[in-house]
Amino acid sequence: MRVLRVILLACVLSTSAAAEYPEKPIKLIVPQAAGSATDTVARILAAKLAEEIAQQVIIENRPGAAFTIGLELTAKAEPDGYTLCMGPIGALAISPHMVAKLPYDIARDFQPIALATRGHLLLAVSPKEPFTSVIELIDYAKKNPGKLLNASSASGSPGHVAGELFKSMTGTEIVHVPYRGGAPAINDLIAGRVQLMFESLNSIAPHARSGTVRALAVSGARRSPGFPELPTIAEAGVPGYAAPTWSGIIAPAGLAQPIVLKLNSAINRALASQAFKDRFAAIGDEPAAGPPEEFAALIAADSAKWADVVRRSGARLD
Repeated sequence: MRVLRVILLACVLSTSAAAEYPEKPIKLIVPQAAGSATDTVARILAAKLAEEIAQQVIIENRPGAAFTIGLELTAKAEPDGYTLCMGPIGALAISPHMVAKLPYDIARDFQPIALATRGHLLLAVSPKEPFTSVIELIDYAKKNPGKLLNASSASGSPGHVAGELFKSMTGTEIVHVPYRGGAPAINDLIAGRVQLMFESLNSIAPHARSGTVRALAVSGARRSPGFPELPTIAEAGVPGYAAPTWSGIIAPAGLAQPIVLKLNSAINRALASQAFKDRFAAIGDEPAAGPPEEFAALIAADSAKWADVVRRSGARLD
């Protein structure tokens, strides 16, 4: 009987805390640099979320060490709802399989709150190269093994593993060249110092629209609404290929369920706002939404997929 009273009291206190939450500004950690694709999503979402919860949402960029700096800070924060973190696919489903010793466990130390966006990588090539389609790129790569350079924003990035999946599925030998960020990689792609790149639409869309890079296809299972004329890589010659991107909001494990649900509801309303939709329609990414359980299931499914790709490619991060 005493145990039951304790449980009931805990539930009452938890519900009461959720009713008053939030009573102060919320910190939203971004485990990447300002100006990155994830940072862009975070800033747009933070502005709309602040309106929904009537509290300021403060962005704190903590880039470095393959996302681990920002995620470790989140994992060790108090689970009170005042520290949240952007969780891109690279941080939650890719880099954990490339880093030997992580200071956290994705499934154990984080509470998924809501999926924020779904998107694509764009397979783009230098305009200085002769290939104008995915089939032509594959044919060239097979005739010139080891001569094509595939740039990515970093080792362990979605662009890196998307390239590894492409090589595996096409039987091609293409050399991965990691950069410190997407901007310098795109600049070298434009200049022709590297020949191809799988990069977030958020970052490379303006260059594709201007023609400074040649867009061949998008990486998702269906076409991008921002580039409806572009085929998917699967449509363009690699059946079964899919490397979509996503990002969401996570919190430290142990966050009270009423606060989880309150945040999820507020984030979903923010994502449904016209301002958010308009901003992302321009680049081809799409606002997502849904309950925490669906986001958790997506993390688990994509983690299993990319674990296999990483294992077969032998890719590692120090």
